[in-house]
Amino acid sequence: MQDGTEVVRVSDRFQSDYTYVLSAPEGANFDSRFTPYYTPRQMLELGVFEGKYLNDCRDEFPVDWYKNARINSEPDPSLNYFGIKSRQSLAHWRQKGWIVEPDPRGWFQWYCRYYRGRRIPTVDNWQIKRWRAFARHQAQVRKNCYPADVFCRPRQRQALLQWAYDALI
Repeated sequence: MQDGTEVVRVSDRFQSDYTYVLSAPEGANFDSRFTPYYTPRQMLELGVFEGKYLNDCRDEFPVDWYKNARINSEPDPSLNYFGIKSRQSLAHWRQKGWIVEPDPRGWFQWYCRYYRGRRIPTVDNWQIKRWRAFARHQAQVRKNCYPADVFCRPRQRQALLQWAYDALI
């Protein structure tokens, strides 16, 4: 820690010798346009990405995030909160141009790093715009489902959870 900042070193399957600085307090000082409903820890505990996300890079993130996380070495839709498959492959994300450096695992990796305190203005702006655009799915659930009917549109609700939106609206 120097001058109130911490340097994180990453060496995993996707990145080798990558470093970043935590320049903001964990879970604070977010861009005013970014108001996620769930923390990364809550998302992992509730069940996201079929349990197959960030489980090979646990050293990068706080140990308590994994204490009650629903993770597995192989994708398992039953680990998702809504018990169904609701994700596209990383290859699909790459093909669509949704993966940008320095986060080769995509949006959730960016969010975890942002939540911890990493700030990269150009990347943050791009990801926040993507997150805000995802709100349309919440509007669709509200329009097409009775309030609190969690069995209505479960795939879309799972996707909302995976983007840190309130999926139980």
